[in-house]
Amino acid sequence: MSQQTFSHLLHTLFPALSSSLPSIPPDSALAAALFRLSHGASYKSLARRFGFPSSTDACRVFYTVCKAINENLGNLVEFRENLERIVVGFGWISLPNCCGVLGFGRFDVDGELLGGNGSLLVQALVDSEGRFLDISAGWHSRMKPESILYQTKLFIGVEESRELLNGPVYELGDGNYIPQYILGNYCFPLMPWLITPYVRNNEEDSFSSAEKEFNVVHSRAMGLVVNAFGRVKSRWQLLGRRWKEECIEFLPYVIVTGCLLHNFLIKFSEPLPDDDVGCLKEEEFPVFEGEVDETGRGIRDFLAEHLSRVGGVRSGLRNCPRCAGVSSGLRAALDVQVRDRGWWIDPILTRAIA
Repeated sequence: MSQQTFSHLLHTLFPALSSSLPSIPPDSALAAALFRLSHGASYKSLARRFGFPSSTDACRVFYTVCKAINENLGNLVEFRENLERIVVGFGWISLPNCCGVLGFGRFDVDGELLGGNGSLLVQALVDSEGRFLDISAGWHSRMKPESILYQTKLFIGVEESRELLNGPVYELGDGNYIPQYILGNYCFPLMPWLITPYVRNNEEDSFSSAEKEFNVVHSRAMGLVVNAFGRVKSRWQLLGRRWKEECIEFLPYVIVTGCLLHNFLIKFSEPLPDDDVGCLKEEEFPVFEGEVDETGRGIRDFLAEHLSRVGGVRSGLRNCPRCAGVSSGLRAALDVQVRDRGWWIDPILTRAIA
């Protein structure tokens, strides 16, 4: 994080930190919290490094800063305000009218409270540039993904209040129309606004070429969620470690803090970690076995046919001798991937808190 970005963050949090920690300079409090997030430093070492009276004071400073970040940066995940930008971003990867990708991150917890290999799940919606658009943290890893989904603000906003994903439909090249939608993995139910990949229960059944093309694009899009959580854990190493069972009630709070800071750094064009993120794998969950929504099935089929036609254009350009001089540029436009846009390069150590 550059000194300039640190100053912007400090300016945003200054009123809250000044009133909550009157005896501690706000810049020291913020620097200490970022240092603990970045390096997983203990409260004892934090107190020694930043001159706090005790480990207890260091702990109080850390959670006070987390609280201030949650309260003052929450607007960075209000995706309703940025739908036009979000839709344009997904259009660059041949997903018209797409408003995000929905998936899970897993954060490990020691102890028996959540089972032998217990963890907390975080459901998140991300855009084509890796920003978090919606975050719902603190779910038991034994819960079914659809059970989590049905209890989230995102689901309520779409299905009950109808406040979300109610924008204009998009006309595809063949005259079919698709509404605003988000992509989700096979663990979610297929719905008109939540499009999941094609799944075959019988291994002998084969996918059509259009279905294969859709699943390939869908899988690449799901990687946006994996990479977003991977970068959060890479930059904020405290979140990449196993948490003690007695601290579990604070973990969701700190996870959201890390995600909000992630968005804040993107907003100010800060380089984000890319180390080993490409090696991360998507969290595995059982395939949803409930009823399939027929309208959702039809919308998925329309998208699959659209992607098949786009794939055919790419293939034709690749094989056409007359197009050899321009095909690479057009392919780049058609195949542009988020990680190639220059947002994420090797991390820069935070000078303000070093």
